[in-house]
Parts: sequence; C-alpha cells; structure tokens
Amino acid sequence: MRVLKKVFVLAAALMLAASSYAWAAGLNALRSASGSTHDRLVFDFTEMPVYHASLSADGRELILDFEGVDVSAFQRVAVRTKRIDAVSYAARRGHFYVTVTMAKGMDYAIGNLTNPFRVYLDIAPKGDRKQALVASQTPVPAKPVPSTKREEGSAAKDAQQPKEEQQPKFPILREEQIAAGLMQRTYIYMDDDGLVTSYFIEADPDRYRVRPALARGVIPGRQTVSGIARDTNAVAAVNASYFAANGVILGVTKIDGMTVGTTYYDRSAFGVMPDGSFVFGPVSYNGTVKIDQVTLPVSGVNTDRGENGLVIYNRAYGRSTGTNPYGLEYVIREGRVAEINTNDSAIPSDGYVVSVHGSSMDAFAVAGSRVGDPTVLTEDMGAMWNRAVQIVGAGPRLVENGAVNVTAGEEQFPGDIRYGRAPRSAVGVTKTGKVVFVVVDGRQAHSHGLTLTEFAELLVKFGVQNAINLDGGGSSALYARGAILNVPSDGSERAVGSALILQQR
Repeated sequence: MRVLKKVFVLAAALMLAASSYAWAAGLNALRSASGSTHDRLVFDFTEMPVYHASLSADGRELILDFEGVDVSAFQRVAVRTKRIDAVSYAARRGHFYVTVTMAKGMDYAIGNLTNPFRVYLDIAPKGDRKQALVASQTPVPAKPVPSTKREEGSAAKDAQQPKEEQQPKFPILREEQIAAGLMQRTYIYMDDDGLVTSYFIEADPDRYRVRPALARGVIPGRQTVSGIARDTNAVAAVNASYFAANGVILGVTKIDGMTVGTTYYDRSAFGVMPDGSFVFGPVSYNGTVKIDQVTLPVSGVNTDRGENGLVIYNRAYGRSTGTNPYGLEYVIREGRVAEINTNDSAIPSDGYVVSVHGSSMDAFAVAGSRVGDPTVLTEDMGAMWNRAVQIVGAGPRLVENGAVNVTAGEEQFPGDIRYGRAPRSAVGVTKTGKVVFVVVDGRQAHSHGLTLTEFAELLVKFGVQNAINLDGGGSSALYARGAILNVPSDGSERAVGSALILQQR
C-alpha cells in the first residue's frame, strides 16, 4: 500500500485579501507552462477553495484534494513535460483529487492568488528549490497566451516564463480587519536562507479578554488549539505553555485566579491583572501546606506525585487524583481536613487534595494529622503575580520595553529551544496597548523558521513593546476565523496541553 505523508494547506492562509473561505468554489480550467527553471500548473477557480496536499513516501506523487468544489465546467487535460510525468483526476464523495506525478528528483511549491482566484503548483529540481519558491509567488497571466507562428520564438518564451519584473517584491505584508478591534496580518520575507512566513492576530483589550484555557478543560489532557478554541468560543487562540506527554502543564499557570500548573524553574510569564492590564517578567512558585502544627513545602500543583513529594490537586485536575496506593491524601474543604485516603481521592469542587509520599507522608503521620485538623495552603509567586488573575508561564523573554532581550540562558532553557531556527509562538503587547499572538512557520519550504533572537527582532519591527516566547516547534498553531492560519510543521495540528485564547467581552 502506498504510504502518504500528508501536508494540510489552507488555500487562503497566505492570501488575507480574501474576505472568507469558500466551500463551493468552481474549478474552471487547468493550464500549464514550462520555463527554464520550473514548470507551472495553474488551477482557475470561481472562488478560493480549501485544499489539502499529500506527498507519497517516494516523493514522486503529489495529490491535491480539493474539498467540495464544483467541477461541472472543468475539462480534464493531459499534462506531460520534462518535469511532470503525468496528471490524473478522480472524484469521490465531494472531493476532487488531482494527482501530479513528478519526474525523479523534482520538488514542488504551492501558492494561490485572488482576483481572479487561482491555485498554482511549481515543479523544479530539488537543487533549485529556493528558485522555485520565489517563482511560486509570481503572478500568472489571466488567460492562456494563444499559440501563433510568430510566438514560437522569444515572444512565446516570454509569455510562458516568469518575468523578472513579475516576481514579488519582498517583503510582502497583508493586513485585514477581520472584526471590530481584531486585526489579522501575514508577513512574508526572504533572508539569505529562504522564505520566512509569519502570522499575527492583534486585538483591542477593550473588546477582547485574554486568558489561558486547558485542553478539554482539565489536566492532564491534550487537544488541538482549534479544538480548545471551539470549546471555549474563542475568536482567536495560540498554543501556550510547555507540557508533558500526558498533558501536564510545565509552567506556572493561573486561570481565573486559581493555580493550575507549576515548574521548578524561574521562567518568564505573561499575566493579566484584575484591572485588565498586562504584565511580563520572571515568575516562580513557592507553596506550603500547614496541617495543624506541621508545615511542608509544595512540590507542585496538578502534576505527578514524586518520591517524598507533596502535590496539590485542585478541580482543574478533574474528578480524582489517580494516584497509586503508596502515599496518603488529605481532602481539604473549608480549611479543614475532611477525609484521609490512601490514594485516588475525589477532588472537591470547593477545595483541594494534599497528596503526600515518603518523608512528607511520614511528617504528617508522626504529628498525628487527623480529620478536622485546620489546614492552610499558602502560595507565593511574588507580589505582582499573586495579584494576577491569569498567568501563562513559558519563556524565555523576547522583548522588553521595546528592545530585543532574549533570556534563554538565564532561564536555563535546553538547546533544542535555545538554539537554531524553528517554528515559534509568542504573546506580546504593542506600544499602543494591543495584545498580539504571533506564530512563525518553520522546517518547511515556505518558511525555514527563526532563532529566538530573529523572532524577537521581528516582533520589535511590528511595534511589540513586551513579549515572551511560548511553546514552539510542531506545537506552534495560530487560530482565527474558524481555522488554523499557519501550517504546523508536523503536517497537521499537534495536540497540546493549553492555549492562550481571546474571547469577546
């Protein structure tokens, strides 16, 4: 069976001039042209479609899946060039599939245009990949050039080959007001190593509130950014904190005043204060639990209980702690011990569970802690963060007071985050007080990604006054208008532990 590597492509992702996605586009024609550097296939549509692209394991067959298109006016044409071996067609269950079989050693780039609406595919040798990408941004003539004897010379070549003056003038910036107080922006530019494609959502905080949201509403758990956004009725969302494989949040996180996640490191965070203002800076968590006369430090909140540890489980963790029988758990309601269990305690909606193991368990046991004992949970994150009602801890810091300030070294980030180019996500606030979600694609033909410093420089370029880095790589995803705007590097959305969302006030 042929194995396909799937790449999801939103046709309108880079063309923000289109006011909305079209689900009933009509395919009118397919045209082809061969130039000195690449071959081009052009699909003419009545509206901009949404489509997916799948590449076979051997890299030879590219399948374009056009969803819900009307092909009644389309005439199937045979195409064979020195770079394209064949083009075939199939229609099944509301999908129209176009399979392009490329010659050996070829690579491809996909693009689209509006007014009129076109999707185009450039095929070029892999060694000329960068040149093909530049060409993929080149406008296509509105109509096929008629063949005449006179055009068999240089005129025909000029008509079929992209002209130097037709090639785009990088950088390309497209902006669109998608709702009152909500701006969508795509910025594409080229550096010495190729294309970089970035996506922005900028919101007026007077119209939209910002808060973290958990995957499926609980910890542990994982869900796509688009799934989290739809579940919370968000107008926009971006992936947020780092997370473990099971979805446990790895970062100091507070939602509507309740701590839902912690970390051992002092890391940069973004916060929302009670008056709606935004704050940035390093945050650390220090907690203690006092049962009767014994006080012990908190190892973490809503995380796996480790050896000799004391972990707090609150309602963000779900219905029960799910712990093993090698510890002891104190269920706290109204400031007193309500129950004592060996494991897997039900988490009260109006309280929390203190789960202890090893030396922590022994300390409470020796003191004779019992049902009815007064209990005090103290959480200290620093004066500013104690007042914050929303916190997303991720890091490192990228921008401070309008200047690049990358603090990856001070925050002890590992090399896979600290060094190299990658897909990146960030949250920031502009000089005018707007909150901004930003994602840069990476590890792909249309965008090679950025280092942390390059990412910070991009944010400063667009007027960001303060910003922190969020989880990146395959997790980077930016949602708005009912869909993911960028192209995640995994080929599809990765399930993450949390998202930062915008909700209309």
